[in-house]
Amino acid sequence: MVKHLPPAVKHLLTLRNPEVWPSPSLGKLHSVFNRTLNEAKQRNAENGWLVLSTCTLLTTNRPSSVGHLYRFITRSDPNSLESRKSLAEVVYKAALMREAALKSVIFVGVPRTILSLTGLKDALEEDVYAALRKNSIREATPQTIEATVARGQALWNSIYQPHAVKLYNKLGDLHPDFIRFIIQAYGTVLSPLPRGDLEQGNLTRALGSVVGIATLRAEGRVGPQLISHVFGLLKARNEENLNDEDKYLSSDEGTEWVVRTVDEIVDAVTSEEAPLAKGKL
Repeated sequence: MVKHLPPAVKHLLTLRNPEVWPSPSLGKLHSVFNRTLNEAKQRNAENGWLVLSTCTLLTTNRPSSVGHLYRFITRSDPNSLESRKSLAEVVYKAALMREAALKSVIFVGVPRTILSLTGLKDALEEDVYAALRKNSIREATPQTIEATVARGQALWNSIYQPHAVKLYNKLGDLHPDFIRFIIQAYGTVLSPLPRGDLEQGNLTRALGSVVGIATLRAEGRVGPQLISHVFGLLKARNEENLNDEDKYLSSDEGTEWVVRTVDEIVDAVTSEEAPLAKGKL
């Protein structure tokens, strides 16, 4: 059994900035939260704002900022626990954030998702955490796998038509298991859960596309994938029984607002990166 890292390896792992980025000052963070949330309220898009803010902070690797976002959105005064809103409202928002972070794993991977989910969990009060779902509902079994794959394929078609078959075959040519993994991941994680509003934290089809746009826009340099998921949000307007918020988010104006808001948050939280990196030289 290996109990300790070799000294040379241990030192090597301290190089190349292994730590996560710290949160910006609360003043800067609350300023961009207030400004963008007020815009969201004018558009009746508060859920969309919470989802895109969570995913943007996750992607820029500011786990502690995810905790600050939770306190900001669940309290009248983020610094005062006594100002917390009703338990039902707080649990609703925490569940949305947790589900948005989970779906982000599809786009930016496991490590950042772990860090930000940890940042969120560390910020939750005991009664809120106790009220969140604990049992897994995504476990693949012989009884559920066919429905999961069908759900994933339906979401794939919804996002990528009229090029769904062509893209499916293209990704299959890259590696025979790649496209099957994607379809299963779409069905397991990215697509809305089958029970709709009865499932705690469930994100609609449109909000799932907001996750894709926020993560890919914040990540940068993945233009083709970002364009695909922008189209995905625009196509969400064709879903049945859209609520008013999803109608707005999937509109031309709403989709533009999503992208611009992600940019605004990214600019606010990354503005101190260059000086910090310079100071470590």
